[in-house]
Amino acid sequence: MIRFGPAGLGGAKEAVHSLEEYHKKGISACEIAFTYGVYLKEEDAVEIGKAAKSLGIKLSIHAPYWINLNSAERRKVEESRKRILDCCKIGSLLGAYLVVFHPGYYGKMGKEETYQNIKREIINIVKEIKKRGWKINIAAETTGKVNVFGSVDEILRLVNETGCSFCIDILEKFKSHGDIHIHFSGIEYGEKGEKRHIITPESEIKELLKNLQKNVSKSKEITIINESPNPLGDSIKAIRIFKKI
Repeated sequence: MIRFGPAGLGGAKEAVHSLEEYHKKGISACEIAFTYGVYLKEEDAVEIGKAAKSLGIKLSIHAPYWINLNSAERRKVEESRKRILDCCKIGSLLGAYLVVFHPGYYGKMGKEETYQNIKREIINIVKEIKKRGWKINIAAETTGKVNVFGSVDEILRLVNETGCSFCIDILEKFKSHGDIHIHFSGIEYGEKGEKRHIITPESEIKELLKNLQKNVSKSKEITIINESPNPLGDSIKAIRIFKKI
C-alpha cells in the first residue's frame, strides 16, 4: 500500500477539519510539523488522533529543526533529546507512528566521532521510549547537505545499530528493511547540496512511483510525505499520477 500526504496540518483549531478535507481528496497520510516546537496540547492531540484514525489517515511528526545530538555543548544535546522525547509524548497521544528528526551536525568533529555521539544519544532515546511505554518510533532522516550528518550510509548504519527507524530520499539501500517513510519534493541544488524545496515535477513523481513498484515488495506499506511549497497540491497530484500508473 502507498499512502500520500502533506507535510503540515496547521493549528489545533482547524486540524480536525483539515483532516476531513484531506480525506475527501484521497489523502491517507499527514506529517505534523513541530518545526519550532510542540504546539499541540495533550487534549487536542487526543482529539486529532481519534479523527485521523477514523478517517484512515496515518500520522507522523517532524521534530523541531533545533536538534543537534552532536553538539560540543552538553546542554544543547540534552535540549535536543528533550525536544525529540516531547514529540514522542504528544505523538503517542496522536496515535502517530513515527517522529522524524535531523540527528545533528559534524561541527569540528570527525565523521566517526560524530556518528558514535549520535548513536549513543539515539540508543538512550529509544530506551526511554520503551521505558515509558510509548507506541512510537523515531526516524533519523537522510540529508542532502555536505556539512550535516545524515548520509544514506550513516542513517543505514544507525538503523542497524540502534533500532531506530529511517526517513529517506533514496531507496535502494533500505529496500530490505520494513515499511518505508519517504520525504519527497522538487529540490533546487547549489554547491553545498540542497538549497530549497520547489514544486514537485510530474516527471519526478512518475520516476519515484515506478521505482517503488519495481523495487519494493507489495506487502510493505509506503508513506510518501510531500515537502514542497504546496505539499497538499503535490500530494493530490501524486495520487492522480499513481492511479494512472
